Parts: sequence; structure tokens; C-alpha cells
Amino acid sequence: MTAAPTGRQYELISGRQRAVVVELGAGLREYGSGAGPLVDGYAIDESPNGARGQLLLPWPNRIADATYRFSGKEYRLPINEPKTGSAIHGITRDMPWHLHDSSASAVTLALDLPPQAGYPFPLQLTATYQLDSDGLAVTITAANTGQTPCPYGAGAHPYVRLVGGGLIDNALLHIPAGATLEADSRGIPTGTELPVEGTAFDFRTPRPIGQLTLDTAFTNLTSANAGITTIALTSPDRSRGVAVWMDSSHGYAMVYSGDTLADVPRRRHGLAIEPMTCAPDAFNSDAGLVILDPGETHSATWGIAPL
Repeated sequence: MTAAPTGRQYELISGRQRAVVVELGAGLREYGSGAGPLVDGYAIDESPNGARGQLLLPWPNRIADATYRFSGKEYRLPINEPKTGSAIHGITRDMPWHLHDSSASAVTLALDLPPQAGYPFPLQLTATYQLDSDGLAVTITAANTGQTPCPYGAGAHPYVRLVGGGLIDNALLHIPAGATLEADSRGIPTGTELPVEGTAFDFRTPRPIGQLTLDTAFTNLTSANAGITTIALTSPDRSRGVAVWMDSSHGYAMVYSGDTLADVPRRRHGLAIEPMTCAPDAFNSDAGLVILDPGETHSATWGIAPL
């Protein structure tokens, strides 16, 4: 049998829910309930195009010109998005993570990240996926195992979908966010927060997405309880839906409608809702950036739930 491009597969089961986590990048390949898939994932013989289900470490989204300064020193990262000249979505997506612990409904994968070109800071990373009656919860933990402070950010890139499939255009979207980040043509924030009120990006009350193209970072997130922010996608009659929730360590969320995916048939069939602990280009702007001192640990939890 030919090995899966994403390596070993870890199946989680809880009641009628099922998820599949993969060795490569500790990504999420599948998640659904008995009613059907809740993420627009990919087959076992496919690769995660469009960053499907991947973890974004040690930074989410883009770093402008693949260059940043930290503690008075300039660092240059490999460019992995040539069209914008950026370093995008971190450096761990193509690395194999090893099994740390598992059960029928949970798995923890780990990676000891050695110093890399442009990011010479060793990290000990773990990703725990847990299924229970409320849905799927994912906790990402990073520990600085080096001798100097380091910059850090965490994100994830699930594409959620409604049971039954179809385009996202008629779906109702609810984003409890007061502002978006103005960005240049490369998707790099300018430093200006734009209030959503009176704009096409005001989803504080659920409404249809329509033809709106989204590749937009939202901030000033509000929470309903316990510091949890929930972004929800529901059917027009509200009979079915899916939510991505994130704890208070996530000050930003990127929402992407998939209009520029290279895989044209998949455009607008899923909505990427990306929890982020920091803004795009935070290594340059410091917006939400975490500085980990030697021996310090940072944890962030997000999840997906059927509605």
C-alpha cells in the first residue's frame, strides 16, 4: 500500500463524531458528525492544498518580504509565497510530528523544532486534539527551549462547511468582531484598524455572505462567555451549522472565502476561519506578538463544534 502523503493517520471517535489528524504538520484532515462532514478536508491520498486543516507555527499568515527584526537583529526567512515575496504560515506544516499520547477520542502529537533558517529559536511544540460531546478542541503549546527570548505566534487553517455541502454564498455568517485590519495588495496589514460598522464586513449580526470576497483579518473580538469568541456559519433556515471557537489568547481571526484557491472547483465550497494569536506580519508590527523567554510556555485553545 502506498503511504499517505501526510504520513500516519490518527482516527478519533466520540459518539457519532469522527476526526482524522495527520502526522505531517499535525494537521486536521477530516472532521464530521453523523450528519456529515463539518470541514472541507481532503482525501487520504491527497495533500492539504490551500493549507487545509494545517497548524500555522511559529507564526500565522504572512511576514512581509520574509524579513523581520528582533532584539536588534535582522532575520531573513525562506520565501514560500513568491507572488507576494512573503514567508507565510510558519515552518512546521511540512514537518513530521511524533506521537506523544493517544486514546480513542484524543491524540497529542509533538515536535522538537530545531533552529531554522531565519528562525534560529528552538521550540518544543505539542498539539492535542480532543473529541467530546461538545465537538473538537485543539490545544497548541509551545515552550522556548533555547537560551534567548524568541518571537512566537500560533494559528490554524480549518475550512468549515455546512452539512450537505454547496457554496457558502447563501450561508449566514456571524463574526463578533468590531474591526478589520486594513491591508495592502500583498495582504500585509498597514497598521490601521477599520471599524466594521457600516461596511460589507459587519457580520456582528448573522447575515448571508453573498458574493463578498473574504481574505480578511478581524480583530476587536467579543466573547459570549468565559472569554470564548465564536464565529458561526449556519444555513439560511438556521437548521444546521458549524462554529469555530477560540479562547482569549486569540486576538485575531482571518476569514477566507477561498476565491483564489488554485484548486478552482473548491472555491467558495468551504470557509476558512483561522484563529490567530497575533496579526499577520506580527513579527514586524508586534500586533499580538508573544515573546517567549527561555523556559517559558504558551498555550492556546480553539475548536470546531456542530450547531
